[in-house]
Amino acid sequence: MAIVVLLLVGVVLLGGLVIYGRRAEDPDDDPLQRRLAEYGDRELPSSLEELEMSLSFQERVVVPAYKGLANFTLQFTPEQQIDEIRSKIERAGMGGQMDPTAFFGQRIALTIILGFGAFFLFFVLAGWPISRVVMGTIGGTALGYYLPMMQLSSKISRRQDSVVKSLPDALDLMVICVEAGLGFDAAMGKVYEKWDNEVANAFGRIIQEIQLGKIRREALRDMSNRLDVPDFSNFASAIIQADQLGVSIGKILRIQSDQMRIKRRQRAQERAQQAPVKMMIPMTFFIFPAIWIVLLGPSVMVVMDTGII
Repeated sequence: MAIVVLLLVGVVLLGGLVIYGRRAEDPDDDPLQRRLAEYGDRELPSSLEELEMSLSFQERVVVPAYKGLANFTLQFTPEQQIDEIRSKIERAGMGGQMDPTAFFGQRIALTIILGFGAFFLFFVLAGWPISRVVMGTIGGTALGYYLPMMQLSSKISRRQDSVVKSLPDALDLMVICVEAGLGFDAAMGKVYEKWDNEVANAFGRIIQEIQLGKIRREALRDMSNRLDVPDFSNFASAIIQADQLGVSIGKILRIQSDQMRIKRRQRAQERAQQAPVKMMIPMTFFIFPAIWIVLLGPSVMVVMDTGII
């Protein structure tokens, strides 16, 4: 009976996780517009109780329980760890879609669900001994605890790779715009207007912050901290120094563009040199055994038929 209750709790938390995750991953989902659309064709509720009962079970029970569990966890989480998670969320480009509360709630829900799921699978269905059940349960719990962090690190890595690959082309476009007579901010605007990648989104956010009153060097410095990409940090530092010293932005952009293209070519050559070494592992464990079986298999069968072996 206790296992069934725990599984029901896990299912409820999983439902809340899915619903909350979908809402967090959809940047175009406006809660106000969604709520207005729900009540656009209905009559106005006569009381707060009627308004609350008109909501779905997930919105009345699952989502508040999920948020309450996450907020309860944050009370016992060190502030340094919360700031670290917030920084990683910013580096992953999910600052407007997820907050530390949602991340810790996701981690708790996955830890509980995968832990009890592994216990039910290994103890009830598979019938393993207690020692193996304990090890399997610990493994499932650890997987649920570290899986959100692994996903976040993967998103950070993909975003940083996208920035490294797209930055030289973006700087080339900015050089053309600046030499054509546009200012630096207008050149970033052209990149944001023409392209749809991580570099363009970063430039778009810098432009928005400048329009809101932030100084350009502060906006560039903050964006370099959020991206945590050495190439972008060097570019931001060069632009900040040129702005402070009065150096021509066009020359700085031309130099930065040439350097970025050289670095990208060197990275490609480095990966090409690493390819033979990386190919040795699949060749040794997968390709060579298959070749040996094909070549030596018939000979071994003939020798076995003769009775020598």
